[in-house]
Amino acid sequence: MQPLLILIPFITILLLNILRPEIARRAAFRVALVISVLQMIAVFFLHRSFATMYSGPLLSVLQFNITTDYLSALMLFSIALILFVALIVAGQVIKGRQELFNFVNLSLIALAGMNGTVMSHDIFSLYVFIEVTSVTSFIMIVFNQNIRAFEGAFKYIMLSALATIFMLTAIALVVILTGDTDFTVIKAALSGPVNSGILKSAIVIFLSGFFIKAGLIPFHGWLPDAYVSAPSPVSVLLAGIITKTVGVYTLIRVVTGVFGFSPVINNTLLFIGAFSVVLAAIAALNQRDFKRMLAYSSISQVGYIILGVGAGTPLGIAGAAFHLFNHAIFKSLLFVNSSAVEEQTGSRSMDNLYGIAQKMPLTATTSVVASLSAAGVPPLAGFWSKIMIIVALWMSGHYGFCLVAIFTGILTLAYFLSLQRNIFSGKLPDSLKNIKEVGFVFAIPEVLLAAIIIGCGIFYPWILKSLILPLGAALGG
Repeated sequence: MQPLLILIPFITILLLNILRPEIARRAAFRVALVISVLQMIAVFFLHRSFATMYSGPLLSVLQFNITTDYLSALMLFSIALILFVALIVAGQVIKGRQELFNFVNLSLIALAGMNGTVMSHDIFSLYVFIEVTSVTSFIMIVFNQNIRAFEGAFKYIMLSALATIFMLTAIALVVILTGDTDFTVIKAALSGPVNSGILKSAIVIFLSGFFIKAGLIPFHGWLPDAYVSAPSPVSVLLAGIITKTVGVYTLIRVVTGVFGFSPVINNTLLFIGAFSVVLAAIAALNQRDFKRMLAYSSISQVGYIILGVGAGTPLGIAGAAFHLFNHAIFKSLLFVNSSAVEEQTGSRSMDNLYGIAQKMPLTATTSVVASLSAAGVPPLAGFWSKIMIIVALWMSGHYGFCLVAIFTGILTLAYFLSLQRNIFSGKLPDSLKNIKEVGFVFAIPEVLLAAIIIGCGIFYPWILKSLILPLGAALGG
């Protein structure tokens, strides 16, 4: 089953591009939707099998070593879900049939790259799939071919190239030390006597590459411009899952599965996480563009995930993984809301938008749900993952970082309340009296993601027992 998650998107792209153009353009969008739904169904019903079923090469002729576990299953489901949402948004905002066909092709490449990333079990395969996803992301950012998109994509590709240099250098150092690229072999080799100076250098260099990919402070220069300048469906993909896959997930996987925890690693993660949480939240408070505020909010929320990993305990890792999923859901929903507002009003500026909840009640309501979850308000899903991280920090003795996480939750609530007040509350301007709520198709992702946020909050005890705590124990044990 697992190899098919990489092969099917590539095979589909090949078939779509050898069919007659008229047939391919009509079929591509529906085929991509079906692939994303089938992946969600397969992972949802077979997640326990995904945690134990496959470990081996991609194919006998392709020696990419892939494996799956609980974290992989969680990510594979998230990837398919956010792709499904992005495709629906694309179907509404991308008008030309050829342009939509191009977006579908790029989305399927990104799907294969992300699936490969989360299942890779050796550092070179991990690098290859990360680069497949990153290069595809660069092309998607410039999809509309306007000057701002090229500027955002240029910043992205420059810093991404720097991350690539860091990762390849670290891989070379690790291979010199261990003679292999497989996670298990490297971890076993590093547990013995090695050159600690070279090892520490490899760890720091590798982590720096992941920090750039994740857009963490001070490596965040590319992220706000890329998110803001990209088309709406691309913003959903970038913020919802691509950055989380190539930056955050890979960091968790390499730290827990290869290098292990040490004072150097833990302190690096804690300080980078704390800086990102606080500084990005302060920056978000000062934004007047809907999408730019969400971009800085993404940096801050990823900081929470890094704080959880930095705690170095099973509870912290479990909280980080759960918040990774929650962030994918509520941030995707907020970018869908931003797309809906821009599509209906022609603006994202908080200075031009007031009182549109009167005309767009569904978008306003789902935006409140996502915002409160991001701020950690109970009983929504974001509260539970944040409280797990805060408790893990306190129990591991990191009291100062625990207080930072709590304080930033207040800042998060402040800027999201500001967003809700400025855009959805107040008196509706005369210039916006003719706008209307998004149609049924556009409403599907809004309702679906809001329902997941509420459902994960209500059924948190079951999720904690059946998935999150086993995941934390497996990665942090």
